Amino acid sequence: MERLLVVSSSPHIHSPLDTQKIMGWVLAALAPAGLAGIYFFGLRAAAVMAVCVISCVAFEYIWDKCAKKAVAIDDLSAAVTGLLLAYNLPPTIPFWMAVLGSLFAIIVVKQLFGGLGCNIVNPALAGRAMMLTSWPVPMTTWSIDGVSGATPLALIKAGTLENLPSLQNIFIGRVGGCIGETSALALLIGFAILLYKDIIKWQTPVIYVAVVAILCTLFGRPVGPLYEVLTGGLFLGAIFMATDYTTSPITLRGQMIFAAGCGLLTALIRTWGGYPEGVSYSILIMNLTVPLIDRATKPRIFGEVKKHV
Repeated sequence: MERLLVVSSSPHIHSPLDTQKIMGWVLAALAPAGLAGIYFFGLRAAAVMAVCVISCVAFEYIWDKCAKKAVAIDDLSAAVTGLLLAYNLPPTIPFWMAVLGSLFAIIVVKQLFGGLGCNIVNPALAGRAMMLTSWPVPMTTWSIDGVSGATPLALIKAGTLENLPSLQNIFIGRVGGCIGETSALALLIGFAILLYKDIIKWQTPVIYVAVVAILCTLFGRPVGPLYEVLTGGLFLGAIFMATDYTTSPITLRGQMIFAAGCGLLTALIRTWGGYPEGVSYSILIMNLTVPLIDRATKPRIFGEVKKHV
């Protein structure tokens, strides 16, 4: 008689998406920003992307081999880390620095904590933070059309508002900055792809950006909220890094609290911090609060009896 019932362990409902497919769609969503970076910064930007991606994949492969683990580079997570790290670097960064940043992101931040799904902070942002601390001058040297200059946020911090680029240039990406952060248009296209494929929810990016816009206005920043949210790495961080599955809360309510915290810290750093941008450090700090947020927002078990004090 044919078996009509198969009893197995959970999960009993499977998503058609696996890690490889999710990471593949993230790479696809990142592609418009990469193309914009190559268009505005030239082939040097493409070379930095290639160096970071190849380095991250190679370091993950070497680690897996040395640790006698199954090689997992085909899940594409290392490639995503490498591309995100490249997007957070200036196009003029020396290649050897990009390699060391990739080493730190993959080995120290990801693999030493157990690999994919076990890291406590975003590897790409941690790699960028390490590089910014180690090599502050190369990490803050910007150029556009072959001319070196300050980023819009640096000009705002310095009070030289007369030299600020137009909103149109900021929106399309014709400004100095990191490779993948300057074009808000390209990042919004990537946001639409991720929403369409249900890879992320809209709440985290929208709340993050909205809190930054509101608080920077309340804190008396000298530019309008639209200019504030289009400059710097806010869209890149809010769309692609604050939504990272591993380092963000599990519940939707927790993700909203996380996003609001990122927005608050970003606005505080931009307004009173010594660094003109605050996205990277804000997300890294909030990554460390995720266990507490998860504990505070976990749903009540069905049938659980409330404890009476």
